[in-house]
This record gives sequence, C-alpha cells and structure tokens, in this order.
Amino acid sequence: MPESRRILVTGLSTYWGGRLAQALERNPEVDVIVGVDSEDPTQELDRTEFVRVSNQHALLRRIVRAAEIDTVVDTRLVVDAGRASARRAHENNVMGTLNILAACSGQDSPVRKLVFKSSAHYYGTGQGDPAFFTEDMRRDHAPLTQLKRDIVDAETSVADFRDKHPHVTVTRLRFCNVLGPDMVTSHARLFALPAVPMIAGFDPRYQFIHADDVVRALEFAVAHDHPGIYNVAPDGVLALSEVIGLLGKQALPVLPPWGTRFATAALRRLGLLIPLEMVFQLRYGRGLDNRRYKAAGFEYEYSTRETVISFAEHLRLGPVLRGVAEPYRYEKEVEDFLRWSPSVRNRDASGESLVPGAS
Repeated sequence: MPESRRILVTGLSTYWGGRLAQALERNPEVDVIVGVDSEDPTQELDRTEFVRVSNQHALLRRIVRAAEIDTVVDTRLVVDAGRASARRAHENNVMGTLNILAACSGQDSPVRKLVFKSSAHYYGTGQGDPAFFTEDMRRDHAPLTQLKRDIVDAETSVADFRDKHPHVTVTRLRFCNVLGPDMVTSHARLFALPAVPMIAGFDPRYQFIHADDVVRALEFAVAHDHPGIYNVAPDGVLALSEVIGLLGKQALPVLPPWGTRFATAALRRLGLLIPLEMVFQLRYGRGLDNRRYKAAGFEYEYSTRETVISFAEHLRLGPVLRGVAEPYRYEKEVEDFLRWSPSVRNRDASGESLVPGAS
C-alpha cells in the first residue's frame, strides 16, 4: 500500500515526466497527480492536473501546500548536452533544483518523500575507473565538463536538503544510458547511422537500460520508502562493438585516439553532434553496480542485451511506422472540455472519460 497518494511531478513536458505521470494514473491508490512545467505536456494524460509554471520556488511552494503534496518526483535533470545549451542546462540542473527543494522546505511543508532522477554522469568517466561504480564510491577527480559539474552540484543540493529534513524520505536514482523507441538521445542518433564511428584502439563497455525500466524504477521509488542513493542499470555489460553488431550496423574505428575532440568537432559540422561526455564514454566506457536497487526489491524487465535488441527492432521498423500514429498535441481548451464540460456524456460515475484516448 503506497504512502504516496498526492504526487507532484516536475518537468511534466519532458519525456520522463510525461511517461511517469501516465504510469501513476494507472494506479488507483494514487489520489492526486499534479504536473508542473513551463511548456506544454508531450504525453497524453487523463487525470494529471497540469500547471504551467517555471521553476519559481514561491509559486511551486503555493502549489505544494495548496494540493497537500506528500511526494515530489523531480524528473527535470538534463543529462544529454546534445539536448540543451550549456546555459539552459545549468539553469535547469542547478538553479531549478534549488528552487524545487526550496518549495519542499519549511516546517509547514506536507512533503514527506522526494525522488530525484539523476545520472551515472555523476561518477564521471576516466581511465582509472573501477569496473563497476558502487553508490558508496566517491569521485576521485573533479568533473571535466560543465554538464557533469551541474549534475554533481544538483546532487549536492539534494544531499543538503536530506540532511536538513531528516523526516523526508529522499531517494536519488542514478541511471545509466537509456535506449527506447521514443527516445532521442546522442547515442540513439549515433546508432541510427549506417556505420557507427568508434575511437581507434578502444572498445568500451556499456550498459543500456530500457526506457520502460526507467519509468518502472521511478514508480518503484514512489511506491516504496527506500531512502538513499541507488544505481539503476540492468544486468549485463556489452562492448561497444557488440552493441553495434546487435544493431546490425558496421563499426568504423575512424576517430583518432589523440585529438578526438577536434575530430568530433569536424563531425558536428556534418550534422553529427557528439557531446564531450559521450566522447569520454566512447573511449573508456562505464559500469554501474546494480545490486543495491535489486536488493530493495526492484526487478528489471530487460537486460542490456535485450534493451539493445529491442532498440534494433525499433530501428528496423521505424521507417515503416513513422507517421502512422498522429503525435499527441496538448490543447488546453480541448483538454478542459473533455475533462469538465457537462456536454461530454461518455464519463463514468467517477468523472473519468470513457472515450479511448480522451481525458
């Protein structure tokens, strides 16, 4: 029986915020779901209440208290430098996190649980890394990129919040690289190429988690009280060459081991963006020890190999399915009509719409 009944999802317009809200809507034991963001939702939602608001702690605090939110799930963290400018990522990851935490603070705050979606970028990527990072390992070198610095700073702020609010269950989830049919990431764009460039002389190890398992891991943290830090990565590790082989692609070790950054900059002019974090991973790889979250009771549906095979199927069928389904588009007036208008007759006694796909 989950204690989380009134849930605030930050970053509702992000892929993860929308997917998590959809999952929570299917749980009848969740009473209230409120999603906040400065942009329109990108996933179709039934009973999630959307509030358009930026990361202003005063406004967020009013929402938290007015709705008596007991659980906050922060899904906003930018973990792919190819998806946002450095300035936007910094404002979102560092300043935005501080504002979310401020909104949850105070003696009168109803918040009793905070789930923070973080990234394995926290550990960095380097030549002397262990085969598998455990949650208790400390960084032995400073972050080498702005994005990694921002992620470390964001986690530091969450840790400070935990220390100042011992009555709040704070769960930090550090996810490995993700692959999924609806995901657009720097790795997904790389793997979509007919031939995949590699750094000559390097065949790094990789873990890939399926997008569905990411959502399930967030759901699990909401439904259970497990304070602390957890690596979220599936069983199995693959060399990059094995990943490329499973995708049915050809590996091209054409990136030079020296001056790799300049080589990837040249590729950027050709339309292929390889962020610096990804350059380090293409050289050294990274592995996460996943035993702690499994010991807490979480079970993965996909291994790394199964995730890659599933993504390969998506790449094969993508051109066929592209354009078949009309993408969801949020229209406030339509959503309000379907939810609240007395003219809509296809609702059950609880007020839920009986129209497939309608709110």
